[in-house]
Amino acid sequence: MPRPSLAELAGVFLKVGNTTFGGGPPTMAALEREFVERYQWLSAEEYGLSYALARLTPGTNVMAFCAATGWQILGWAGALAGTLSTTVPSAVLAVLITVGYESWRTNPWALAAINGTVAAVAGMMLATVFVLVKPYTAGLRGAGLMRTVRAIVLSGSAFVLLYRFKLSPLKIIGLLAVVGLLWHDPVENARPAVADVAAKEPAPQ
Repeated sequence: MPRPSLAELAGVFLKVGNTTFGGGPPTMAALEREFVERYQWLSAEEYGLSYALARLTPGTNVMAFCAATGWQILGWAGALAGTLSTTVPSAVLAVLITVGYESWRTNPWALAAINGTVAAVAGMMLATVFVLVKPYTAGLRGAGLMRTVRAIVLSGSAFVLLYRFKLSPLKIIGLLAVVGLLWHDPVENARPAVADVAAKEPAPQ
């Protein structure tokens, strides 16, 4: 995969981290479009790993995610650039907005804008879920169907465990990691069998 310069990487973090509203999930979704789809600095699997680890570790998820993706792309320098570029400017802006909050908190236009932002964030979070699940689906026939069912069942179970049973994210990830180990990917398991059949076929004369 291509590797950017440190300035290029910091520029993407700076642009996305300070122009994306709604917290961690929308920012991580926007970075997925940049890193995976546009520049191809990360694979979908590497992005998914960074996202999962960011949700698993304590503290601010988006900082952990930026550190993880930055490290995967350019090592420690990339991790430092990702963390600082996405947090320092937005932290300064948050302080300035907090100072001015008293003057506009009763403004109906400002409240309407905030309500619209909440709806937009919900949509972007759903888009993030789709991006994460899509690489683990593979059609609707044979092993591909089982792989798709596996992704839906695991994702749906996580939703139920969080929404209905109020389990912590750490417990949910740990539990479903065990389920994922026991419920093997049918696509991967099918590959050796295909290879064996091909090896047993006689060579063309």
